[in-house]
Amino acid sequence: MGLLSFFKGVGEKIFDHKDAPADPVQAEKAEPIKAQALLDHVKKLGLAYKTLTVKTKGDTVTLTGSVKAQEDAEKIALAVGNVEGVTSVDNQLTVDEPAPEGKFYTVKSGDSLSKIAKEVYGDPMKYGVIFEANKPMLSDPDKIYPDQVLRIPQL
Repeated sequence: MGLLSFFKGVGEKIFDHKDAPADPVQAEKAEPIKAQALLDHVKKLGLAYKTLTVKTKGDTVTLTGSVKAQEDAEKIALAVGNVEGVTSVDNQLTVDEPAPEGKFYTVKSGDSLSKIAKEVYGDPMKYGVIFEANKPMLSDPDKIYPDQVLRIPQL
């Protein structure tokens, strides 16, 4: 899947930034803690994987392991990427049942799922397809925010 870009200052807040070390040596020691927090976040969401290793270096996350379906790999990458403090995800997950990759959409101010569906599918009533493709990261179709990255599956 490769490298995905995200906005560092938006997303779920799972890291305690007030305790972030300024010293580069201490910051390097904190990387396994950040990686574990991201792995715990994936587990909390109940996302499917066979094996998963999360590594961090600064604001970049690398995912390795294996999943059954392309959708699973994409959801895991979005789950960790849409976390405050993450700017890129290098998704190196292997997929047992390869399928065409979904597209990704960065939410703009004033967007709604129906507006996005009209833009990408030509039909605002297909917002449910986008909502379902982004569960469990989305709990409500009305709760999206600017700079959030969403998965847009092929119809």
